Amino acid sequence: MIKIAVSGASGRMGQTIIEAIGLSDQAILGVAIDYGDSLDDFIDSFDVLIDFTRPEATIGYLNSCKRLGKSMVIGTTGFDDEQLKLINKTATDIPIVFAPNMSAGVNLTLKLLEKASKVIGEDSDIEIVEAHHKHKVDSPSGTALKMGEVIANALGRNLSECAVYGRQGIEEPRDRKTIGFSTIRGGDIVGEHTVSFFMEGERVEITHKASSRMTFANGAIRASLWLKDKSKGLFTMEDVLGLEDI
Repeated sequence: MIKIAVSGASGRMGQTIIEAIGLSDQAILGVAIDYGDSLDDFIDSFDVLIDFTRPEATIGYLNSCKRLGKSMVIGTTGFDDEQLKLINKTATDIPIVFAPNMSAGVNLTLKLLEKASKVIGEDSDIEIVEAHHKHKVDSPSGTALKMGEVIANALGRNLSECAVYGRQGIEEPRDRKTIGFSTIRGGDIVGEHTVSFFMEGERVEITHKASSRMTFANGAIRASLWLKDKSKGLFTMEDVLGLEDI
C-alpha cells in the first residue's frame, strides 16, 4: 500500500484526487496540504506527493521532496524555462513523473498524433484548438503545447519557431510549416483538444474530450504506484502506460 500526499487539497483537482485515492485498493491518503503547509511536518506520512497546483508552489514542494527523499507526480502546467530546468535537475536525485496531462486517453492521443504527423503532416495545415473552464489561467494549455511539441518533433521542426498563437488582422497567406493554436475559455469545460490536419480535399481530426477530472486523478494515482520501485529519474505518462513501443 502506497501513502500519497496531495497538495492543493482544497482545490477542484485536489479534491478529485483525494476522492480517487479513497476508491483505490492500492493507495491511501497520507496527508492533504494547501499552500503554506510544510511537508517537513509529515515526513513519515507519505511516500509520494501528487501536485496539481501552480508553478511557484510546485517548485517549493519539489525542493521539499528532494530534501525528504520522496517521489513526486507533477501535473502542474505553465512552468518557465528555469523552473523546467530545476525539475530536470531534481530528477537526478528523486523519481518524478512529469506530464501536462495524466489521462490515459490523452497520452494515447499523443501517440496517435505522432503517427499521423509522420504520415500526413508534411502535406497538411495543422491547427490545435483547446477549450477549458473559465478559471484556467495558462494558455494554451500544457496539453495543447505537448501536442504541438509531439507534432513538431515528428516533423523535424522546432515548436518555438513554428508555433502561431492566435491570428488577428491582415496577414500573409498561411505558411504550411507553422502549427496554429487557438484557445477557448468558458464555463465548466474540463478539457477538450482537437488537432486538425487540413489537406487538399480532406482533413483528419483527432479529438480528446474529458468530461470528468477523475480521469486525470486516476492517471496520477497510476503514476504514483508505478514510481514505487524507482530510485530517481524523470518520467512521463508514456513511460507509465508503456506506450513507447506502440
